[in-house]
Amino acid sequence: MFETDGYVIFRDVIDQELIKEVNDHVEWLQARHPDVRPEQLGHVYLRDDPFWVRLVSDDRLVDIAQRFVGPDIALFASHYISKPPYSGQPVLWHQDAAFWPLDPMEVVTLWLAVDHSTPENGCVRVVPGSHRSDVAEIRENTDVESVLGMEIAVEVDEAQAVDMVLAPGDVEVHHPNIVHGSNANTSPNRRCGLTIRYIPTSTRITDPESPYPSAFHLRGEPGVNSYQPRPSYVEGRHFPFTGSSAWV
Repeated sequence: MFETDGYVIFRDVIDQELIKEVNDHVEWLQARHPDVRPEQLGHVYLRDDPFWVRLVSDDRLVDIAQRFVGPDIALFASHYISKPPYSGQPVLWHQDAAFWPLDPMEVVTLWLAVDHSTPENGCVRVVPGSHRSDVAEIRENTDVESVLGMEIAVEVDEAQAVDMVLAPGDVEVHHPNIVHGSNANTSPNRRCGLTIRYIPTSTRITDPESPYPSAFHLRGEPGVNSYQPRPSYVEGRHFPFTGSSAWV
Protein backbone atom coordinates (compact mmCIF):
# COMPACT_ATOMS: atom_id res chain seq x y z
CA MET A 1 0.00 0.00 0.00
CA PHE A 2 2.83 2.42 0.83
CA GLU A 3 4.41 1.87 -2.58
CA THR A 4 1.17 2.48 -4.46
CA ASP A 5 -0.56 5.05 -2.22
CA GLY A 6 2.36 6.76 -0.45
CA TYR A 7 0.95 6.24 3.05
CA VAL A 8 -0.04 3.51 5.50
CA ILE A 9 -1.65 3.46 8.96
CA PHE A 10 -0.52 1.41 11.96
CA ARG A 11 -3.09 1.08 14.76
CA ASP A 12 -2.48 1.02 18.54
CA VAL A 13 1.28 1.52 18.32
CA ILE A 14 1.74 3.51 21.53
CA ASP A 15 0.01 2.57 24.81
CA GLN A 16 -2.39 4.97 26.45
CA GLU A 17 -0.18 5.47 29.53
CA LEU A 18 2.55 6.95 27.34
CA ILE A 19 -0.02 8.94 25.33
CA LYS A 20 -1.16 10.47 28.64
CA GLU A 21 2.45 11.57 29.27
CA VAL A 22 2.64 12.96 25.72
CA ASN A 23 -0.51 15.00 26.44
CA ASP A 24 1.08 16.33 29.62
CA HIS A 25 4.26 17.11 27.68
CA VAL A 26 2.33 19.21 25.17
CA GLU A 27 0.73 21.18 28.00
CA TRP A 28 4.14 21.61 29.64
CA LEU A 29 5.65 22.90 26.39
CA GLN A 30 2.79 25.35 25.90
CA ALA A 31 3.26 26.69 29.43
CA ARG A 32 7.01 26.96 28.83
CA HIS A 33 6.56 28.78 25.49
CA PRO A 34 3.38 30.84 25.98
CA ASP A 35 4.15 33.14 23.04
CA VAL A 36 4.38 30.24 20.56
CA ARG A 37 1.25 29.01 18.83
CA PRO A 38 0.58 25.37 19.77
CA GLU A 39 0.85 24.41 16.08
CA GLN A 40 4.49 25.59 16.14
CA LEU A 41 6.10 23.50 18.90
CA GLY A 42 8.91 22.44 16.61
CA HIS A 43 12.28 20.80 16.37
CA VAL A 44 14.32 23.65 17.89
CA TYR A 45 12.97 22.76 21.34
CA LEU A 46 13.94 19.10 21.06
CA ARG A 47 17.68 19.09 21.75
CA ASP A 48 17.24 19.94 25.46
CA ASP A 49 14.17 17.79 26.06
CA PRO A 50 14.88 14.28 27.38
CA PHE A 51 11.26 13.17 27.20
CA TRP A 52 10.91 14.21 23.56
CA VAL A 53 14.10 12.32 22.66
CA ARG A 54 12.88 9.33 24.70
CA LEU A 55 9.59 9.40 22.77
CA VAL A 56 11.06 9.52 19.27
CA SER A 57 13.55 6.81 20.34
CA ASP A 58 10.75 4.43 21.38
CA ASP A 59 11.45 1.05 19.79
CA ARG A 60 7.83 0.72 18.64
CA LEU A 61 8.25 3.82 16.50
CA VAL A 62 11.82 3.16 15.36
CA ASP A 63 10.86 -0.41 14.38
CA ILE A 64 8.21 1.04 12.05
CA ALA A 65 10.71 3.52 10.63
CA GLN A 66 13.18 0.69 9.99
CA ARG A 67 10.72 -0.91 7.58
CA PHE A 68 11.06 2.16 5.36
CA VAL A 69 14.60 3.47 5.84
CA GLY A 70 16.59 0.40 6.91
CA PRO A 71 18.55 -0.46 10.08
CA ASP A 72 20.79 2.63 10.35
CA ILE A 73 18.45 5.35 11.61
CA ALA A 74 18.67 8.96 12.75
CA LEU A 75 16.09 11.53 13.69
CA PHE A 76 15.96 14.51 11.33
CA ALA A 77 13.16 16.52 12.93
CA SER A 78 10.02 16.34 15.04
CA HIS A 79 7.18 18.79 15.52
CA TYR A 80 3.98 18.91 17.55
CA ILE A 81 1.09 20.36 15.56
CA SER A 82 -1.53 20.97 18.23
CA LYS A 83 -4.63 22.66 16.82
CA PRO A 84 -6.65 24.28 19.60
CA PRO A 85 -10.45 24.08 19.59
CA TYR A 86 -12.26 26.51 17.27
CA SER A 87 -9.07 28.32 16.20
CA GLY A 88 -6.61 25.66 15.06
CA GLN A 89 -4.87 26.72 11.85
CA PRO A 90 -4.95 24.70 8.62
CA VAL A 91 -1.91 23.19 6.95
CA LEU A 92 -2.18 24.08 3.26
CA TRP A 93 -1.51 21.49 0.56
CA HIS A 94 2.20 20.76 0.28
CA GLN A 95 4.92 18.14 -0.17
CA ASP A 96 7.41 17.83 2.67
CA ALA A 97 10.31 17.27 0.28
CA ALA A 98 9.93 20.85 -0.99
CA PHE A 99 11.11 22.18 2.37
CA TRP A 100 13.80 19.89 3.74
CA PRO A 101 17.62 20.17 3.59
CA LEU A 102 18.23 16.48 2.90
CA ASP A 103 20.41 14.77 0.29
CA PRO A 104 19.23 12.35 -0.97
CA MET A 105 15.55 12.84 -0.04
CA GLU A 106 15.34 9.48 1.73
CA VAL A 107 13.17 10.10 4.77
CA VAL A 108 9.92 8.85 6.24
CA THR A 109 7.39 10.70 8.40
CA LEU A 110 5.58 9.00 11.26
CA TRP A 111 2.55 11.02 12.44
CA LEU A 112 1.64 9.96 15.98
CA ALA A 113 -1.92 10.77 16.98
CA VAL A 114 -2.06 12.31 20.45
CA ASP A 115 -5.79 13.08 20.18
CA HIS A 116 -8.58 11.58 18.15
CA SER A 117 -8.02 13.00 14.68
CA THR A 118 -11.16 13.46 12.58
CA PRO A 119 -12.45 15.56 9.66
CA GLU A 120 -14.22 17.77 12.20
CA ASN A 121 -11.07 18.79 14.08
CA GLY A 122 -8.73 19.06 11.11
CA CYS A 123 -7.19 15.64 10.53
CA VAL A 124 -4.41 15.08 8.01
CA ARG A 125 -5.63 14.57 4.43
CA VAL A 126 -3.50 12.94 1.73
CA VAL A 127 -3.82 12.52 -2.01
CA PRO A 128 -3.07 8.82 -2.59
CA GLY A 129 -0.48 8.13 -5.27
CA SER A 130 0.69 11.74 -5.50
CA HIS A 131 4.11 10.70 -4.14
CA ARG A 132 4.89 9.26 -7.58
CA SER A 133 4.90 12.78 -9.06
CA ASP A 134 7.81 15.21 -9.00
CA VAL A 135 8.22 17.72 -6.20
CA ALA A 136 6.37 20.87 -7.26
CA GLU A 137 7.26 24.48 -6.52
CA ILE A 138 5.86 26.13 -3.40
CA ARG A 139 4.49 29.64 -2.99
CA GLU A 140 3.57 31.97 -0.17
CA ASN A 141 -0.07 32.24 0.79
CA THR A 142 -0.82 35.21 3.01
CA ASP A 143 -4.58 35.11 2.37
CA VAL A 144 -5.03 32.38 4.99
CA GLU A 145 -3.38 32.16 8.40
CA SER A 146 -1.82 28.72 8.24
CA VAL A 147 0.81 26.62 9.97
CA LEU A 148 3.36 26.82 7.15
CA GLY A 149 2.36 30.07 5.43
CA MET A 150 3.14 28.25 2.16
CA GLU A 151 1.35 25.97 -0.27
CA ILE A 152 2.05 23.85 -3.30
CA ALA A 153 2.08 25.97 -6.48
CA VAL A 154 -0.14 23.62 -8.50
CA GLU A 155 -3.84 22.86 -8.33
CA VAL A 156 -4.82 19.96 -6.07
CA ASP A 157 -7.90 17.88 -6.81
CA GLU A 158 -9.37 17.78 -3.32
CA ALA A 159 -11.95 15.21 -4.42
CA GLN A 160 -9.09 12.69 -4.48
CA ALA A 161 -8.05 13.37 -0.87
CA VAL A 162 -8.47 10.79 1.89
CA ASP A 163 -8.98 11.68 5.56
CA MET A 164 -6.54 10.12 8.04
CA VAL A 165 -8.95 9.26 10.87
CA LEU A 166 -6.81 8.21 13.83
CA ALA A 167 -7.20 7.35 17.50
CA PRO A 168 -4.64 8.27 20.18
CA GLY A 169 -1.64 5.97 19.80
CA ASP A 170 -2.20 5.30 16.08
CA VAL A 171 0.58 6.15 13.62
CA GLU A 172 0.20 7.29 10.02
CA VAL A 173 3.31 6.94 7.84
CA HIS A 174 3.83 8.96 4.68
CA HIS A 175 6.29 9.53 1.86
CA PRO A 176 8.11 12.91 1.59
CA ASN A 177 6.62 13.54 -1.87
CA ILE A 178 2.96 12.89 -1.07
CA VAL A 179 0.63 15.87 -1.38
CA HIS A 180 -1.07 16.39 1.98
CA GLY A 181 -2.53 19.04 4.27
CA SER A 182 -5.27 19.56 6.83
CA ASN A 183 -8.21 21.86 7.41
CA ALA A 184 -8.67 24.34 10.23
CA ASN A 185 -10.04 23.05 13.52
CA THR A 186 -13.45 24.62 13.99
CA SER A 187 -14.62 21.92 16.42
CA PRO A 188 -14.67 22.03 20.24
CA ASN A 189 -11.98 19.32 20.38
CA ARG A 190 -8.21 19.83 20.21
CA ARG A 191 -6.35 17.97 17.46
CA CYS A 192 -2.77 17.23 18.38
CA GLY A 193 -0.30 15.08 16.52
CA LEU A 194 3.47 14.61 16.65
CA THR A 195 5.36 14.45 13.37
CA ILE A 196 8.60 12.43 13.52
CA ARG A 197 10.97 12.46 10.54
CA TYR A 198 13.39 9.53 10.43
CA ILE A 199 16.25 9.27 7.93
CA PRO A 200 18.72 6.53 7.05
CA THR A 201 22.10 7.65 8.34
CA SER A 202 23.32 7.72 4.72
CA THR A 203 21.07 10.76 4.10
CA ARG A 204 22.99 13.98 4.68
CA ILE A 205 21.40 16.92 6.50
CA THR A 206 22.64 19.84 4.38
CA ASP A 207 21.50 22.69 6.62
CA PRO A 208 24.46 24.95 7.58
CA GLU A 209 23.73 24.49 11.29
CA SER A 210 25.64 21.38 12.28
CA PRO A 211 24.74 19.41 14.19
CA TYR A 212 21.16 20.17 13.22
CA PRO A 213 19.09 21.01 16.36
CA SER A 214 17.04 17.81 16.15
CA ALA A 215 19.63 15.43 14.67
CA PHE A 216 19.94 12.40 16.94
CA HIS A 217 21.51 9.04 16.11
CA LEU A 218 19.01 6.35 17.11
CA ARG A 219 20.05 2.95 15.73
CA GLY A 220 22.79 1.20 13.76
CA GLU A 221 25.75 2.92 12.13
CA PRO A 222 26.04 6.72 12.58
CA GLY A 223 26.68 7.44 8.90
CA VAL A 224 27.40 10.87 7.41
CA ASN A 225 25.97 13.39 9.92
CA SER A 226 27.03 14.89 13.22
CA TYR A 227 24.48 14.56 16.01
CA GLN A 228 23.28 16.21 19.17
CA PRO A 229 24.31 14.54 22.44
CA ARG A 230 21.49 12.82 24.30
CA PRO A 231 20.13 15.36 26.81
CA SER A 232 20.41 14.48 30.50
CA TYR A 233 17.33 14.81 32.68
CA VAL A 234 17.49 17.49 35.37
CA GLU A 235 14.65 17.53 37.88
CA GLY A 236 12.88 20.88 37.95
CA ARG A 237 14.26 21.87 34.57
CA HIS A 238 12.81 19.20 32.31
CA PHE A 239 9.42 17.58 31.88
CA PRO A 240 9.13 14.78 34.47
CA PHE A 241 8.36 11.37 32.98
CA THR A 242 8.32 7.66 33.73
CA GLY A 243 11.86 6.31 33.42
CA SER A 244 13.53 9.71 33.68
CA SER A 245 16.06 8.25 36.14
CA ALA A 246 17.65 6.40 33.21
CA TRP A 247 18.30 9.74 31.48
CA VAL A 248 20.35 11.50 34.19
